Amino acid sequence: MTQKIKTVTLYTDGACSGNPGAGGWACVLEYKGSQKQLAGGAKETTNNQMELTAVIQGLSALKEDCAVELYTDSKYVLEGATKWLEGWCTRGWKRADKKPVLNVELWQQLMPELKRHQITWHWVKGHAGNPLNELVDSLACQQRDSYK
Repeated sequence: MTQKIKTVTLYTDGACSGNPGAGGWACVLEYKGSQKQLAGGAKETTNNQMELTAVIQGLSALKEDCAVELYTDSKYVLEGATKWLEGWCTRGWKRADKKPVLNVELWQQLMPELKRHQITWHWVKGHAGNPLNELVDSLACQQRDSYK
C-alpha cells in the first residue's frame, strides 16, 4: 500500500527598504485547515534575498517530503527556480551572459528543498487583494520595519 503524499499550500514574500537595506521575509504554510506563519529579517539585505529566504524557510519547515502548491509574487524566484537554475549549475554559477549569478549561497540552499518536494509554482500579482499574499506581505513588512 502506498502512502499518499501530503499537499501543503505555501505563500511567500520578501520586503526591503532600500535595496540593499533593512529587509523582512515571511511565509504561511497551510495544511488541512491549519496555518503556520514564519517570518524573519535582516538589517542589510536585498529584496531578492528576502524573497528567496522566504521560500527556503517555508520549504525547510516541512518535516517530510510534500506536494507543495507554492505561491509567490517574485518572478525572480519563480523563473530562477523553474527556468534558470539548471543552466546556472551547468555553467558553474554563471548566467548566460557569463556574469556571476547573484545570491548563489541562497540558490544553493534552495536546491535540496526543490529536489525534496514536488512543487507546483504559482505566480500571484502582489498588492492585488489575494488574502494570503497580503498576509505574507504584511508580515514581511513588519519584520523589515523592525530592522530599520
